[in-house]
Amino acid sequence: MTVPYAEKPERSRGRFYSTSDSPTRSEFQRDRDRIIHSTAFRRLQHKTQVFLHHEGHHFRTRLTHTLEVSQIARSIARALDLNEDLAEAVALAHDLGHPPFGHAGERALDRAMRGFGGFDHNVQALRTVVLLENRYAEHDGLNLTWETLDGIFKHNGPVGPKALAMLDFLPDAQKISNKGYSSLEAQAAAIADDIAYNSHDIDDAVRAGILTLTQLRGVPLVGAVVEEVLGRYPDAELGRQTHEVQRRLITRTIEGVIATAKVNIETANPESADAVRELDFPLIAFPDAMASDERELKQFLFANVYREENVMRAVTKSEQVVERLFDKYMKTGDLPSKWRTRLDASASGTERARHVCDFIAGMTDPYALAEYQRLFDEIVEFR
Repeated sequence: MTVPYAEKPERSRGRFYSTSDSPTRSEFQRDRDRIIHSTAFRRLQHKTQVFLHHEGHHFRTRLTHTLEVSQIARSIARALDLNEDLAEAVALAHDLGHPPFGHAGERALDRAMRGFGGFDHNVQALRTVVLLENRYAEHDGLNLTWETLDGIFKHNGPVGPKALAMLDFLPDAQKISNKGYSSLEAQAAAIADDIAYNSHDIDDAVRAGILTLTQLRGVPLVGAVVEEVLGRYPDAELGRQTHEVQRRLITRTIEGVIATAKVNIETANPESADAVRELDFPLIAFPDAMASDERELKQFLFANVYREENVMRAVTKSEQVVERLFDKYMKTGDLPSKWRTRLDASASGTERARHVCDFIAGMTDPYALAEYQRLFDEIVEFR
């Protein structure tokens, strides 16, 4: 990496707890490895992306989604001569704060926490890697570099006062500003997230029978790709056609992002990674026309997939599960012993609520359902 605006591990602002240097890995490579070996990362295997676990064994989970995001982020970072390791670390950690049942669980927790500061999955990811992962003998958390923490927190760009107010758990030495965007590596991870879920949600929705490729013919961004695939492979089986659509959509959006980022970087001419953070706009972005089409594609998926009747039935029940679990734990404190012993009997309502929120946010879908059955003697039927 010779470009001045790429993050350099040897110039990292460091970790809160000092560590010895590694003879074989850079600081950002160590971050990546710590994330991969964490309990929270393994839990992503059993957390919903869009389709719940009972609906099939081959739909994306949070884990497979995360791996796809990581691959795309590395591709973008490599093409722009950025630090691939940092882009990968941020991508691998970006969904560690998601609760069970996907965005349904997130909405339910945010409602439950309304009187206690709210819930934000990017902040929860920070809480996970700073506080809740406690495998090390000398400290809590994964002790990641400041650059990785900044990229996780600003995954969706500059943050508002609500999210910033939740950072009281961060040591002063690790404080993160809410102004500006994060590094170019983190920006690569963020846009890789959009590219990944647009393409794989289409793939999953077609395989689930919610969408047909014909329905996508007139949809911006993907429609032209569908026309091309159906024209070239009219007799191929549906699974092959859908995969062709997915891979071509990913390729075209990545190429568009890389070309646009090169122009943006040349125009802005940032002289350092810190100069990138001082900008009030991202340098890694979709081309203007593609950005407009991408927003319309998202709107189409929202109306035709995320709000589809069968999906919404599962969403509603999932939200009820999370909300009832939260209320029950708040009233009874009937948490597993490890979590119950951590809860000070004199804790204020806000402290108690955040503790319960941390516990629920870390649950997998199956564990949340098992807890629900234990506490309410009910089996949740999604069908």
